[in-house]
Amino acid sequence: MNPPAKPSSSGPVVPQRAKWHGLLAARLIWLVSSSVAATLRWRWHDGTNLFENGGKEPVIFCLWHNRLALSLILFRRYVQARQPQRKMAALVSASRDGGMLARVLELFDVEPVRGSSSRRGPQALRELVSAGERGRDLAITPDGPRGPCYVVQEGIISLAQLTGMAIVPASFHLSCKWRLKTWDRFQVPLPFARCEVQLGPPVRIPREASDEERERLRAELEARMRAITRDE
Repeated sequence: MNPPAKPSSSGPVVPQRAKWHGLLAARLIWLVSSSVAATLRWRWHDGTNLFENGGKEPVIFCLWHNRLALSLILFRRYVQARQPQRKMAALVSASRDGGMLARVLELFDVEPVRGSSSRRGPQALRELVSAGERGRDLAITPDGPRGPCYVVQEGIISLAQLTGMAIVPASFHLSCKWRLKTWDRFQVPLPFARCEVQLGPPVRIPREASDEERERLRAELEARMRAITRDE
């Protein structure tokens, strides 16, 4: 998601809803991902010092687009396992495919916020800020939905600056996976793989940050994300 643009004079963009086959696909994705996740051998490395000690501060989780397959399960198995009261809202495209993914989020008890840099961006940003004010953790793929892969865009910086919430870099490495032939080489976990999860030190964006400081912190976040990302 990029920084807000001026609203279009053509009127608000209404997020597209999934049709019956999209809803069926969402249910299948939820079932398969939950079943595969139950077979994985998990290992956690938490460099945040935020969740083990009972801190209740909501944060913005930052995860690469190609690692979305396990993102909701990571939140449930690690964060909610330690703090069951925590809830999440996540950004999803306003497109028809986004409607299907929004239903997947709902099945995992995650609030979908519909929008992207090209469609409904300003409204989605306002909704994410509102969710953060209600105490929800937020989740964004900083290189989605079109890339470039492993490049942090400015949207997450804007969100962190507006909300005052810390950005938590998150990634994982799978010992066995499929890589799809997409722009980001999307990773699909295989049953019984080892999954090594990394949560990096948080990045905070001061509300009064200048354009130069925003760019420095964007580059710092990107460097931290790449440092905890292994693709071999």
